[in-house]
Amino acid sequence: MIVQLFIPCFVDQLYPDTAFNMIKVLEKLGCTVDYDVEQTCCGQPAFNAGFWEESKSVCEKFVRENKGGDAPIVAPSASCTGFIKNYYPKLFENSSMRNEARDLGARAYEFSDFLVNVLQVKNLGAKLPIKATYHDSCAALRECRIKKEPRALLEAVEGLELVEMNDVETCCGFGGTFAIKYEAISINMGEQKVQNALATGAEAIISTDLSCLMHLEGYIRKNNLPIKTLHIADVLASGW
Repeated sequence: MIVQLFIPCFVDQLYPDTAFNMIKVLEKLGCTVDYDVEQTCCGQPAFNAGFWEESKSVCEKFVRENKGGDAPIVAPSASCTGFIKNYYPKLFENSSMRNEARDLGARAYEFSDFLVNVLQVKNLGAKLPIKATYHDSCAALRECRIKKEPRALLEAVEGLELVEMNDVETCCGFGGTFAIKYEAISINMGEQKVQNALATGAEAIISTDLSCLMHLEGYIRKNNLPIKTLHIADVLASGW
């Protein structure tokens, strides 16, 4: 299967190893990974900040670069995937690009969703001796309807003990520009999430979204706490 890779801006700039690990997993499963070096942002940051017209111009570029094909578009981010699936059709509702935008949404997959529901794979032969807890990002849970998929993948990792934290479906407090506009609330929400994770005895917090993990990691580092963050692609590419 040919897979079109979409790497969000912050992953490209801050966490490129996660992108390479995602490729590593997909190629192990027999996928041919195609990557457009001209790709940029999906348009979500501007949209969430209220600049819909500016966002639309970025989204138009993304649609033009991906229209006409039938290859699934896979991303290591439920946030960006959810934006493409749920908001592109609204942005282009009265546009000549309406059909292309809807088609794009139907072809967009978050990484764990693609592995479990399209490739029908759960056990990748990964090994990681660690006690970990999983964080449901708002985008994964509410926009992409992903709940069981990442857990099924993690439960198949040899040596990994998965424990659930309290209030697991509560937001971590990042929310993009929310963390800037409402700094104190955002920090308190992040603190609550990390403390719930620590209470499980976990050594790591795993998620589908590096935006959430980046926020939590900032709190962890500032307070020198004995826990780390891991993207699910990094876990699934370990121990081969």
